[in-house]
Amino acid sequence: MHFLMLVFKILLISSFFHQMSLAQQPQICVETDRLALLGFKDKIFKDTTEFLSSWTGKDCCGGGWEGVECDVSTGRVNRLVLQTPSERDISVYMKGTLSSSLGDLVFLETLIISGMKHIAGAIPESFSKLSRLKQLILDGNSLQGDIPSGLSHLELLQTLSLSGNHLTGHVPSVIGNFKNLQQLSLTDNMLTGVIPIGVKNLVNLQSLDLSHNLLSGVVPNFLGQLQNLTYIDLSSNELSGEVPVSLCSLLKLSFLSMDHNRITGRIPTQIGKMKALTSLSLSSNKLTGQIPESIAGLPNLWNLSLSRNELLDPLPIAFSKGLPSLLSIDLSYNKFNLGIVPEWIRTRELSDVNLAGCKLRGTLPNFTRPDSLNSIDLSDNAFTGGISSFFARMSSLQKAKISNNQLKSDVAVIKLPDGISSLDLHSNQLFGSLSRMLSNKTSKFLEAIDVSNNQLSGSIPEFVIGLNLKVLNIGSNKIAGQIPTSISNLDKLERFDISRNQITGTIPASLGSLVKLQWLDLSINRLSGKIPDSLLGIEALKHANFRANRLCGEIPQGRPYNIFPAAAYAHNLCLCGKPLPPCKGTKQDKLGQ
Repeated sequence: MHFLMLVFKILLISSFFHQMSLAQQPQICVETDRLALLGFKDKIFKDTTEFLSSWTGKDCCGGGWEGVECDVSTGRVNRLVLQTPSERDISVYMKGTLSSSLGDLVFLETLIISGMKHIAGAIPESFSKLSRLKQLILDGNSLQGDIPSGLSHLELLQTLSLSGNHLTGHVPSVIGNFKNLQQLSLTDNMLTGVIPIGVKNLVNLQSLDLSHNLLSGVVPNFLGQLQNLTYIDLSSNELSGEVPVSLCSLLKLSFLSMDHNRITGRIPTQIGKMKALTSLSLSSNKLTGQIPESIAGLPNLWNLSLSRNELLDPLPIAFSKGLPSLLSIDLSYNKFNLGIVPEWIRTRELSDVNLAGCKLRGTLPNFTRPDSLNSIDLSDNAFTGGISSFFARMSSLQKAKISNNQLKSDVAVIKLPDGISSLDLHSNQLFGSLSRMLSNKTSKFLEAIDVSNNQLSGSIPEFVIGLNLKVLNIGSNKIAGQIPTSISNLDKLERFDISRNQITGTIPASLGSLVKLQWLDLSINRLSGKIPDSLLGIEALKHANFRANRLCGEIPQGRPYNIFPAAAYAHNLCLCGKPLPPCKGTKQDKLGQ
């Protein structure tokens, strides 16, 4: 009897482990799920990602279907994740629409179709059937139409992200049904109307991003009731009214951006209660009054951006001892009359200093920790004196803009940091030759130079292979000589402006090899000869100006040259052909007779 009981127990245990092992084996996917996925595949008529090429055979769970995952116990598809490897790789995309058949994947918990760029059409109403869905991410496509109100049935949803599409209409008020929602991102669409009252029901919301839309009305007070918020971005809309005091009760909030709106009134003094705040950006609004002293008491604030408002002097005295975490400050283009750069800015270890249009005077400031600076903007002030050694100890500097001042220096002796990528010194009183600034010692990191509207002389130097310049603006100077044929070595150049100089000779045919060029301005010089047909190879060109030279002959007859306005070719010696009158003796001329 005991023996039989022992055998029975062994059989029972082995049966249990057999069942367990079966449960852990991947199940062949249910046919309805396979057909739903193939329905999506049928609506995609071009797929350079090659994800969908793996969608073959009858087993969508264990058959290696890219992006498809199944629940091992049920064999039902519970995750569909299709993301491009890089947003910048424009050659990787899908073209088509979202199939309504995806709504039949009723066991789906995660649906991510992101960065496909050319998936267009509407978000299918059938998605309202995906009642188990916790993540819906459709970023970086070309989806159109309204946000379907039926999505409000997805009560388990924790993440909804539809950013980077072409969605229109209002943010639906039924969005308040998402009681479990933690992240909502609708940025970079064309949504209109107000922020709906339903948002106040999203009590678990941690991140709210409605930036880069066309939203209007006031910033609602009820946002201050969403106590779990850590991130709010409402920038680049058409919002008006004042900064709600209620926001200052969001004690977990670390990021607040409302820049590029129409916000008026004063910055509330209660903002000093937001001790978790790390970044505050209220730039490009219509804020008035003084910056409240209470901001100095924010212990974690590293970014303070208040530029392009109507804020008044004086700056808070408490700033000299407060803001212990500050790294980046932008006070540009307000109504400040600072005179000199405040000591608390000069002596801190800051990475970004932006004080453009602050009525600063005298010589350029000495920074105690110049090696920490990553970017600096002191443009549109009244600085005088030299600039030759200003950058010398700024070993981390990448971007410098000190345009529209009264600086006098020989550009040949300006010492630039090795890692600088963008330099803008336009509209000063700089002189000398560019031969040292643009030489074989020029940093490979340098992508943009603007030294226009100065008093530079000499000639355009020869360009060595390996430079990475994208922008070269040397217009409105006294530069003579010819355009060197080695201009072709600047194969990454997108903007080339040598207008208003004394350049002679012909336009080199090698200019036509700059296939990335979008802006070309050769106007008001002494160039002669023809506009070379090689320029037809620059297909990306959006702006060109050959005005007021001594050019002659037929304008290259192809787009975009023959459709640029006639003013782009005016005041030359004898240019002809579209958009100007036809050249004499040509077929075009005879047809016109």
